[in-house]
Amino acid sequence: MREIVFDTETTGFDPKTGDRIVEIGCVELVNHIVTGQTFHVYLNPERSMPRAAFEVHGLSDEFLSDKPKFAEVADDFLAFVGDARLVAHNAEFDFKFVNAELGRLGRPAIGLDRMVDTLALAKRRHPAGPNSLDALCSRYGIDNSRRDLHGALLDSELLAEVYVELLGGRQAALGLVAEDPGRARRGDASAAGRSGPRVRPTPLAARLTAEEWEAHRAFVAKMGDKALWSKYDESDVALAARLAGGEA
Repeated sequence: MREIVFDTETTGFDPKTGDRIVEIGCVELVNHIVTGQTFHVYLNPERSMPRAAFEVHGLSDEFLSDKPKFAEVADDFLAFVGDARLVAHNAEFDFKFVNAELGRLGRPAIGLDRMVDTLALAKRRHPAGPNSLDALCSRYGIDNSRRDLHGALLDSELLAEVYVELLGGRQAALGLVAEDPGRARRGDASAAGRSGPRVRPTPLAARLTAEEWEAHRAFVAKMGDKALWSKYDESDVALAARLAGGEA
């Protein structure tokens, strides 16, 4: 399953009042694993940058003046996302801006049925919050020390890690987390059924008496040399007896 974790930076909060996208960052996941494929672009918003927005992401009019317009990168962006599900934090915000930009070009909007909102996921999993991206990075031990300002690609990379954790953690996505060998010894119930049969540190003694051994030998002898039991020695029989007694 292919998914795109993405983020946008904008000139403000509402495309209906003329705010525009100034940065898009995308990170590809396949089966919840980061592939290393990304899409990143800065955009000339064709308008001035409000001071409040500049203080959030640090993208100035001068820096953005020679960057492409959305119309110039729309095809590349749509080709990268393809028909994948689109994952974002407070996703309705990013969707409304992307769809507004597409609408200006007469392009079809991206359907909300493709939207995965990690903020909604986080609120369900951690109803007491806080559930900002920084707070979730802190909760899950994800290094966000590079995040001095908002940046679409960096935020997408961090969100990809957060998203995997919200789905159940890295072990759910990768199945590669090493099991703590001490968990079964400590009786951790979560280890049951995952670490295989437990073996007694000291094997039980054989439960067969001398008379039972003799009766067993006599019984096997009557079966002839081709009998299945004749292929096993007494240590094998003793092990079977211990297992029958509940060692495993």
